[in-house]
Amino acid sequence: MEYHIDTQVCVIGAGHAGVEAALACSRLGLKTVIFTMNVDSIAMMPCNPHIGGSSKGHLVREIDALGGEMGKNIDKTFIQSKMLNVSKGPAVHSLRTQADKAEYSKAMRQVLESQENLTIRQAEVTEILTEGRKAIGVRIHTGTVYRCEAAIICTGTYLNARCLVGESITETGPSGMQRSTGLKDSLNGIGIPLRRFKTGTPARMDGRTLDYSKMTIQEGDKVVIPFSYSTDPADVQIEQVPCYLTYTNEETHTIIRQNIDRSPIYAGIIEGTGPRYCPSIEDKVVKFAEKTRHQVFIEPEGRGTNEVYVDGMSSSMPDDVQQRMYRTVPGLENCVIVKNAYAIEYDCINANLLKLTLETRDVDGLFCAGQFNGSSGYEEAAAQGLMAGINAAMKIMGKEPLVLKRSEAYIGVLIDDLVTKDNREPYRMMTSRAEYRLLLRQDNADLRLRKYGYRVGLISQEQYDHVCEKEKMIEKEIQRLKNIRIGAARENQEYLRAHNSADLKTACSLAELMCRPELGYEQVAGLDPDRKPLPKEVTEQVEINIRYEGYIARQRRQVEQFEKMENRKIPEKIDYDDVGSLRLEARQKLKEFRPSSIGQAGRLSGVTPADVAVLLIYLEKFRAQFNSGQMTGAGTESNTEMRTERKDSSND
Repeated sequence: MEYHIDTQVCVIGAGHAGVEAALACSRLGLKTVIFTMNVDSIAMMPCNPHIGGSSKGHLVREIDALGGEMGKNIDKTFIQSKMLNVSKGPAVHSLRTQADKAEYSKAMRQVLESQENLTIRQAEVTEILTEGRKAIGVRIHTGTVYRCEAAIICTGTYLNARCLVGESITETGPSGMQRSTGLKDSLNGIGIPLRRFKTGTPARMDGRTLDYSKMTIQEGDKVVIPFSYSTDPADVQIEQVPCYLTYTNEETHTIIRQNIDRSPIYAGIIEGTGPRYCPSIEDKVVKFAEKTRHQVFIEPEGRGTNEVYVDGMSSSMPDDVQQRMYRTVPGLENCVIVKNAYAIEYDCINANLLKLTLETRDVDGLFCAGQFNGSSGYEEAAAQGLMAGINAAMKIMGKEPLVLKRSEAYIGVLIDDLVTKDNREPYRMMTSRAEYRLLLRQDNADLRLRKYGYRVGLISQEQYDHVCEKEKMIEKEIQRLKNIRIGAARENQEYLRAHNSADLKTACSLAELMCRPELGYEQVAGLDPDRKPLPKEVTEQVEINIRYEGYIARQRRQVEQFEKMENRKIPEKIDYDDVGSLRLEARQKLKEFRPSSIGQAGRLSGVTPADVAVLLIYLEKFRAQFNSGQMTGAGTESNTEMRTERKDSSND
């Protein structure tokens, strides 16, 4: 007799994607079960011990603005914090923190354990149960069935995983954790094909055996900026732990070249495709042969351990080669390896199988998130987990899904790229992927996204009111500075000279003065006797908006053009074989990816501007035929959808 338990949402995997998905669903009032192979691996960091970084810091801020947990948790458990790219413009400023890995996992587990409506279950999910083309539950390894209304797959790098060190292959998940094997056949059985990806990690060493005097110290910021908007900045001004910088050299590279045939990457043992933007040290030496050295960062894994992470030297070389190559690096001559570097292969899907809500196209109620979708990184995983959780909850509650546009969030860029591009390697977020990055800064994530977190129910009324008030204060102060004009009086000229700024030739506003590189909001204070104290989060936005006003306005005009294309919806049931003059490649890509809008169609690899023009003409013809009453049968059904979509877009 089958034993079953009723719930509403089943989350498969408790990594960074799984915890955000489970917390979102349970906080929205849904009875949720999160499954993990081992409760000690909840929110584990099997690779690098940091959160954030270039573009990834944007994702963490956006997760927090929407009501996610990652930013809050790292604020409680970091050991070093640094704002990257401060010498560049605000669009690429990114916060990066070193984590205490054990404390991060422990703190996140405590959050899950104390969350109402959420149950943690240590078990392997072996089957997705469906009825027709709808997910109705999951089966675990003991045979017990959990019946649900939605399931979210967040298996990370555990599905059919194996770790490789030279010719040594271990059938295991990351960090020696048990892998998941039972789900593959079930997914294939419901029409979800899998593919093989690969990633890797460097060695961990006993920090007591390293000579830090031969390295360059890397300190954190003197004033720490928290990730979460709910964190009191005073709470993160802590004593920080330093990192260190050293370099490989020609001796290191020679050892690698002499043994390259023993690397499973080059010996043909590894089947999966690895990440382009996080290559192993073998890949760096082979592909960048002209470089005589590569950076190596020594990063502590936590306050309660001597273990350090050797960032920049991921490898799958045999044990003896690792011992020799690491010891050629200055400061590592007497290093003792605690954990070998290794490569890991795992099963994942092509995210083209998903809608923008991260629900599978062919199985209703089945959502996917994280590295299972072919992405890399803790932050990318957490962002997808949050969005999958929100949309699973919205579906169950019969509410409108949340889909963020590329012009609204890095999360929108991330999901759109995963779903529309043919990613043949683990996807990594980068600032260069965001076309509107001046608008999508990490400092304004709350202004951009709090409203959506509030709409779905993850942001409180108090939090929403705070950001609304902040927005009003920013607008009021900008206008005030534009209205205050000063002339070329002697005292004004002397003030400007004292701040290394040129004399005034004619009167101008304080806002115009702030556009001078040497004069920011604080520097013009002496010319502004009526100024009232404002929160730093307000003055920061005032300064950025005034200084970059022209660029911001231009980018907003670009967004308007972008949104016109996004609002041109394509009916789900359109028959692309009926669209004459489409090139064969474009027809194939459109049939495979089923874009929801003209904008999305134009971003598909293999679809040219000429193909988009043909598609636009066809859709206009559809509308004209419908309006004249010439469409019948299936054509009428498609055109009815078209007219409905057009009406919805105009209402937006």
